[in-house]
Amino acid sequence: QMCEKFSVCPNSMEMLLRNKLNLPKVTEEDGLTFSPFSFQDKCLRKISSGLYTFQTYLKYVQETFISENQNVESLSYSTEHLARTIRQMVINPEEVIVPDAATQESLHRQLKSSQAWTEKITIHLILRDFTSFMEKTVRAVRYLKNTRSFSV
Repeated sequence: QMCEKFSVCPNSMEMLLRNKLNLPKVTEEDGLTFSPFSFQDKCLRKISSGLYTFQTYLKYVQETFISENQNVESLSYSTEHLARTIRQMVINPEEVIVPDAATQESLHRQLKSSQAWTEKITIHLILRDFTSFMEKTVRAVRYLKNTRSFSV
C-alpha cells in the first residue's frame, strides 16, 4: 500500500541507504535458537523490550500516516498489551527494558524532524521492521507454547 500511494518501493537502494533508525530486532543471539530455558527467558525479555520500544515508533506512524490512524492506534494498543503479557512471562519482569518518558520524547522529536520525503520512507521502514519483529515474536511464542506448560 505504501509503494502504491507514495511510490516507496521495498527494493529502493535509496531507502536502504537512509535507514538510520535504531528499530528493535530479535536475533538468534537473543535466544531464538530455542534451546536452554535461560535463552528462552532472554528471548522473552528481548521481545517484550522491543515491543515497548516500538510503541514510540508506532505513535509516530499514527500521527504521520493519518489515513490509517485508527488501524495504527489499534495496532499500538495491541502491541502494548502483548508487551505487558510477555513481560509477565519473564522470570524477572523488572529486567524488561521499558523506555522512559525522556527517551521516548527524544526519539519522537528525532523522528518528527525528518523531511516530508523521508517521512514516507521512515513509515515504511518502521512498518517493515515491525512486521519482521512480529513474525519472530509469533514463532518464539508458538515454540514456547508447544514446549512449555504455560498459556498465552
